[in-house]
Amino acid sequence: MSGEATGKTGLEAVLAGIDAALPAALDRLMELLRIPSISTDPAWKADCARAADWLVADLKSLGFTAESRPTPGHPMVVAHGGTGERHLLFYGHYDVQPVDPLNLWHRDPFDPVIEATAKGDVIRGRGSSDDKGQLMTFIEACRAWKAVHGTLPCRITIFLEGEEESGSPSLIPFMRDNAGELTADLALICDTSMVSPGVPSIAGQLRGMLKDEFTLHGPKIDLHSGHYGGPALNPLREISKLVASFHDDQGRVAVEGFYAGVHEVPADLKRQWESCGFDEADYLGSVGFTRAHGEAGYSTLEQQWARPTLEINGLWGGYQGAGSKTVIPAEAHCKITCRLVGDMDPDDLRRKVRAHVEARLPKDARVTWDNNLEGSPAAVMKTDRPEFEAARQALSDEWNREAVIVGMGGSIPIAGFFKTILGMDAMLIGFANDDDAIHSPNEKYDVQSFHKGIRSWARVLERLV
Repeated sequence: MSGEATGKTGLEAVLAGIDAALPAALDRLMELLRIPSISTDPAWKADCARAADWLVADLKSLGFTAESRPTPGHPMVVAHGGTGERHLLFYGHYDVQPVDPLNLWHRDPFDPVIEATAKGDVIRGRGSSDDKGQLMTFIEACRAWKAVHGTLPCRITIFLEGEEESGSPSLIPFMRDNAGELTADLALICDTSMVSPGVPSIAGQLRGMLKDEFTLHGPKIDLHSGHYGGPALNPLREISKLVASFHDDQGRVAVEGFYAGVHEVPADLKRQWESCGFDEADYLGSVGFTRAHGEAGYSTLEQQWARPTLEINGLWGGYQGAGSKTVIPAEAHCKITCRLVGDMDPDDLRRKVRAHVEARLPKDARVTWDNNLEGSPAAVMKTDRPEFEAARQALSDEWNREAVIVGMGGSIPIAGFFKTILGMDAMLIGFANDDDAIHSPNEKYDVQSFHKGIRSWARVLERLV
C-alpha cells in the first residue's frame, strides 16, 4: 500500500499502515514467543537456533540479506538492508530467561495469549517484554516503512543476539571479528523501559555490573554441634558478620575506596528526573515497601540510577533439608553483585571487595573465590548528539507527552561494548513498564507498548534520516 494510494504522504501513511496491520504484527510476535529460546540451559539449544532461523526468515521477507551466524554458543542474527549515507544498527536479543518456578505461572509460559486486564490488553508469555516484543517493534516499523515506500529509510543493520540472558560469552569475540560489518553511525537498542506508564524515555546512563562469589571454609568436615558446639568456628556465623560489615547504618557501602569514580548528579539533570513523572509511592508500594531502604541522603531515583550498590544475592550453608540436622557446617557461601556508576573500574573494585573480606577473616577460617570473573563499567550515552533531541521530539509527538532522558538502574553491557569495541554511540529507547514481570512468572508486555512502540520507531527513523 503506497502513500499515494491512501491519499496520505510519508510518515502519515506509515503510521496508518502500522495501525491497520497490528493484528498481523501480533500474530507474528505470538509465533516467535512460542519458541522456548532459553539460552542458559543446553536442553533448549535447538530452540535457540530455531528462534534465530525464524528471525532470519522474517527479515528476508522484508528484503534484508539475513543470516544466522554460528558461535561457540547460540547463533547471532545479522541482517542488512536499505541504502544511503546514513547507517543505523539495531540491536536486540531473542533469547529468554528460564521459566522457573513454573508452578507460579498462570498458563504455559510458551503458549502466549492476549489477556484483558483492568489497565488494558497485555501480551502474556515468556519473552513478551524481554526482549522479543521489544525487538519486534523495530522490525515491524521497518516492515511498515517498506510497505509504503518500497524501501527502508536508510542503510539498516540488524544485530540480534542469542546469549544476552546467559552472560553473552560469544558477544565480544563476534563483535571484534565482525567489526567492519557491524560498525554504523549510531546503534539503537530496544531493551529498556519507560520511567512511568505512558512517559516515553531515552536512557542516558546505565549502571555497570560486577559479580563475585566466595566460600568461607572452617572445619575440615561438618561437625556434630554437641561435640564441637562452643569451641568450633561456625562458617555461617562468621559469614554473617562479613555480610553485615559491607554496609554502615546509613546504607552506605563500607568497603574502603568503594566510591572512587562516583560522581554526583548534575543539578540540571536532577531537575529533569524530579519532573519525569516517576511515582515513588507506586514504585515502592508495588513490591510491598513503604519507604526506600538505600543510601541515606539520596532520592529513590538517585539510588536506582546514579548510586553504586553492593547487594547480597545468595547466602547459604549447612543443612537445607526438612527437619533438623545438628551440624556445624564446614562451609558457607555468598554471592554478591555490585552496580557501578560513573568511572568505577570493575577490576579495581573486585580487588577492594576481596581485600575487605580477607582482612576480616578470623583465625582458622579461609576463603576461596569464584574464578568466573564478570564485570563491566557503567555506560554514559552521548546525549548531546543531535540524534537524541530528534528522537526525543519524535517520541513526544507519538505519546503526546514530553519524552525524557533518564538513567537506568540495570546493566546492558552491549551499550558500552558498542563504544569500546566498535567506536560508536548508542541510543536506548524501550517501551516496557516496571510491572512487566521480566525474569519472573507471568511476564507480560502491554499491547499499547507494542503498538505505540512500532509507531514510535517509525517516527524516530523519519527524524533520524
